[in-house]
Amino acid sequence: MSNAIRTTLAAALIAGLGGAAYAQCAPDNWQACEGKPWVAGKAETPIGERWWPHPMWGEGDEAGATNWYAKPEVVLRALAEADRGKVYRLGRVYEAGMPLFGNRSFSLRIPGTPTGGPFGANRIIWHDEFLSTEIGQVGTQFDGLGHIGVMAGGEGDKDQMFYYNGFTETEVGSAYGLQRLGTEKLLPIVARGVLLDIAGAKGVEMLEAGYEITMADVRAALERQGMADFQFQPGDAVIFHTGWGKLWMKDNDKFNSGAPGIGVEVANWLVEEVQAGVAGADTWPLEAVPNPDPNCAFCVHQILITRAGIPIQENMYLDELVNDEVWVFTYVYSPVPIKGATGSIGAPIAID
Repeated sequence: MSNAIRTTLAAALIAGLGGAAYAQCAPDNWQACEGKPWVAGKAETPIGERWWPHPMWGEGDEAGATNWYAKPEVVLRALAEADRGKVYRLGRVYEAGMPLFGNRSFSLRIPGTPTGGPFGANRIIWHDEFLSTEIGQVGTQFDGLGHIGVMAGGEGDKDQMFYYNGFTETEVGSAYGLQRLGTEKLLPIVARGVLLDIAGAKGVEMLEAGYEITMADVRAALERQGMADFQFQPGDAVIFHTGWGKLWMKDNDKFNSGAPGIGVEVANWLVEEVQAGVAGADTWPLEAVPNPDPNCAFCVHQILITRAGIPIQENMYLDELVNDEVWVFTYVYSPVPIKGATGSIGAPIAID
C-alpha cells in the first residue's frame, strides 16, 4: 500500500471518528439520540415522533388519563375494593421542614393571632392563614399535565416547546397561571389502586438512589404478593413502594440527593399495557435519579405526562399499606382545581 493511500485512509478514518464523536447523543445534539429508550421512533423532537392528538382522548383534550374516571365501570371497579371499610392516609403532613426539591419553599403564616374579631355579643374570633409555596410541587404532590414538556427548537422559540396533546408554550405559558392544562381541567379520581412493594421483593427496607425498577422487579413483586396472575385494567392507579419514604423528615439531605424509581421500560408498560390513570411512589420523582444514562433527565416524566397524559403522585406515605399487606384498594384523590396550576397539593386516601 502506497504512502499516499495510507494517508488518504488515515484521513478518512480520522474524519469518520470525528463525525461519530460529533454525532453522539448530547443535549446540544438530541437528534443523535434516536434509538435511545426514551426516544419513540424518529427523533422529530428530543423524545421522538409527534404524540398528538392523543389517540384515545382526542385533539384539544386537557384531562389526560383522568378521563378514565368519567367512566362508570372504572369507578365501580375501584369501589368494589373497599370491602373492609378501613381508610389509609397516603399523604404527608405539609410543614416547613419537609424535604423540598431545589429552591422550592413552604411558608405558612397566621396574620395576627387571633386574625380577626371579636364580633357580636358572642365575641367571635378566628384564625386565617397565609400560605406561600409552589402549591402543586411540594409535599405529597400531584404533577399535572402542564408541569412537564419538551423543547424541540431554540430556547426562545415557544412554538417549538410542546406539552401534552401538542399544546405549545405559546398556548400554555403565562406569568399568571397556565392558560391551558391547568389542574382545574383534571377530573376527580376514584381508581383501583395497585401497590407494588419493590423493596419487599428485593428483600430490603430501602432501595438505593439511582436503582432502576425493571419489569422483572414488577413481576417479582406481584409473585411475592400472591398476584402473579393479576390482570391490570385501564384506569388503574399503579403505585411503587421503594422504602425511600423512610428518610422523610429524618434525613432530608439524603432524601433529596436522588431516589430509586422506575425507568423507561416500566413507564412504557404503564402507558401501553396497563393504560394507567395515575402512577405514584414514595419518592419525589417516581423515576430513578440519577438515571443510568446521564442524557436522560427526568425522561420518565415526559413519557407519562407529556406523551401519555398520565399524572404522577409523588412523596406518598405507603408504610401502613405495606405493613398491612394491602395490595389492591380504592384510591381516592381530587386534584385541587386551582385555575392555571401546574400540579396539586392534597391528601390522597386508600380504602380497603
